Amino acid sequence: MSEYSGPPILEALRPQLESKRAELGEWFAAKRASLSMPLFASVDIRDASWKVAAIDANAFPAGFNNISPDQRTFLAENMLNWIASEHPDINWLHIWPEPHTRNRGYVQNLIVLSDMLSSHGLRVTVGSPELAGIDEVEGVDGRLFLSPTRAEGTLLVAERAPDLLILNHDLSDGPLQGVGDLPVAPSQAMGWYQRRKSSHFRHAQPFIDKVADIIGIDPWLLGTHWFVSRDKCLEKEVCKSRLAAQVDSCLEHLRLKYEEHGIEGDPLLFIKNDSGTYGLGIIEISSGDELLHLSKRKVNRLTHGKGGQDPEDFLIQEGVPTSLTLGDAVIEPCFYGAAGYACSSFYRANDKKGVNANLNTPSTEFISSVELHRRGGRDILDAAGAWHSLVAEIAILAMGAELVELQVHARR
Repeated sequence: MSEYSGPPILEALRPQLESKRAELGEWFAAKRASLSMPLFASVDIRDASWKVAAIDANAFPAGFNNISPDQRTFLAENMLNWIASEHPDINWLHIWPEPHTRNRGYVQNLIVLSDMLSSHGLRVTVGSPELAGIDEVEGVDGRLFLSPTRAEGTLLVAERAPDLLILNHDLSDGPLQGVGDLPVAPSQAMGWYQRRKSSHFRHAQPFIDKVADIIGIDPWLLGTHWFVSRDKCLEKEVCKSRLAAQVDSCLEHLRLKYEEHGIEGDPLLFIKNDSGTYGLGIIEISSGDELLHLSKRKVNRLTHGKGGQDPEDFLIQEGVPTSLTLGDAVIEPCFYGAAGYACSSFYRANDKKGVNANLNTPSTEFISSVELHRRGGRDILDAAGAWHSLVAEIAILAMGAELVELQVHARR
């Protein structure tokens, strides 16, 4: 299935990782204490067996319904501990969702999130002005009742103000208007109207370097190589030629890393909207010449953003092939965290895609950890408890560092 081969570096390094658990635990604890950890987050991970990396981190994840019920308990406890610590004496949470009322999977996500947040007796309501006039929506397994919500200088839900607003909306179009001084979590500063994927990876790299130093390994084994194309460079011929040279230089760097670590195969790069979400408009390239001769169809796909926005900057990121398989399907882990901890996971599986493919697609199946174990994926779950959770928690730390910078930017 794979055009890649290499030594099982992660498996060989597992004892080295385990020998450093105490030191890593102390370091992570100190970093969590020094940063504002997000209420919740999701992290997409790629495991090639010879390297592992977080390839995306979402501050407003959907998909809580894909987590098995047994793992929801730990995730809920960490979310509620965060709320109790950051916003004591809170009794009523109100969730502001995306307006995906026809997406039953997304609605099921809201049902599960509501159940988790209300598990310790908190009142939880759901609604937004965008959903005015809709009383209930249908999920995969149940219905969600919506509360009438107004935001006209003060957020009012059924004409009363909640204690804390929980965002499950990525704010691609800008921050919320009319909610007054009501506290919001996660912070609106993490919305895609100003957040950049490249900023996340810039903040993650020092953490990757430190963790690699503690373990005693090459940092490249825990992250991706990347750079950014800015100011609509793909639409300007002279700029695009310079960008093609950067692509070739990056690929040559990766070939040298492959040679250093005994990996056979041709490296690839993925081009993504630097401020986008949902995996929209991702394409792969294997040379600068390929970038110069992208078809109009591919360019149009790449420049399609959520809500019809016109992207200007693109993240060009090392592709990490997955070595994880279940039958004929390739597997990609997705970790959910709260308060700085990687708490739970589910897995994307697709038997129609290759080892390099973007798995955030309609044909992908979501498999819980329980189901993965039942279907013989014990080796994948074993890696989850080691390398996958490690890079997920690095990514969550990076989100805390991002937030500091973004809050300053939002105040300007």
